[in-house]
Amino acid sequence: MTILKDRIARLIAASGPMSIADYMAACLFDPEAGYYTTREPFGRTGDFITAPDVSQMFGELVAVWLTMRWREAGSPANAVIAEIGPGRGTMMADMARIFCQLDPKMCASAQFALIEVSERLRQVQREALASSGLEFQWHGGLDELPEGPLFLVGNELFDAVPIRQFVKTAAGWRERCVGIDDGALCFVAGTAGIDSALLPPDAADAPEGAIAELAPAREALMETVSARIAASGGAALFIDYGHLMPATGDTLQALRGHAYDDVLAHPGEADLTSHVDFAALATVAATHGLKTELTTQAQFLLWLGLLERAGQLGAQMDDAGRDKIRDAVERLAGPEQMGELFKVLAVTAPARPESAARGAD
Repeated sequence: MTILKDRIARLIAASGPMSIADYMAACLFDPEAGYYTTREPFGRTGDFITAPDVSQMFGELVAVWLTMRWREAGSPANAVIAEIGPGRGTMMADMARIFCQLDPKMCASAQFALIEVSERLRQVQREALASSGLEFQWHGGLDELPEGPLFLVGNELFDAVPIRQFVKTAAGWRERCVGIDDGALCFVAGTAGIDSALLPPDAADAPEGAIAELAPAREALMETVSARIAASGGAALFIDYGHLMPATGDTLQALRGHAYDDVLAHPGEADLTSHVDFAALATVAATHGLKTELTTQAQFLLWLGLLERAGQLGAQMDDAGRDKIRDAVERLAGPEQMGELFKVLAVTAPARPESAARGAD
């Protein structure tokens, strides 16, 4: 039993079942034993690999998108270009290189920021960006960012934001919780119900035992981003695995050592995530009058020139290098890999062209 698992078990024994949201928050962000506060989860030596780890092309193309949105906004001198949840700084390092190549004027006038709460990760990011040629500031939250139009990117951000789950029982929908059975953690149905209007459209016909997921914390974060962009201008881009339309289903999962793990087995030692409901996030942005576009990661990267960039890089390499580039393209955009599983939400201030999320036409 992990230290955190023992602590959670004792808390449940004393106070009753714990919501999935509280369980996720404890597992991921506990100050002393949480997954993200104590571990280095990224890359081949960690528990999972993100798109920036696969290839520099990912961050480069995101930088192209952000630069285009900055130009469309009139190239504001006081722009804030930021990444939220920047991990080891890999993607920002790749983006910084392209920013400097595409528009030195932007690099000279914009403010560059990373939103990161972990001091341990901040140090890793500082080392990754030391030779970028740009000056960065670190902030603990969106509310700490300086004034100015905001151009924000978040890759695999929302999937780790805690969710609530509800299970359909003979007595109706009840909140799914973590309880204890014979000393072991287990899932139980709590006493709290839910307004059926908040459930996915297929919930009414779902069988007993079906799971529905809601993510008020994700929507609250999207609310903050949208309010900022609506007030000051700018754009935001979010890439994550998830679905374009809401539906019932249990997507809560644990990853440990690049393999799926039991969600309740290793609190604090495994990454906990769930699929993102992109339609819900887009609805939040739309209520602020912002333009939203939803697509797959494959379509997004191909629109921005993934194949062309792969050709440029491959032309400078030997056969082994070109094989590696081809593998990266397949990993990023292949329908059986990240290409269809990962979705992209582009949010822009009202006066954006229809092709804003697709890059140049």
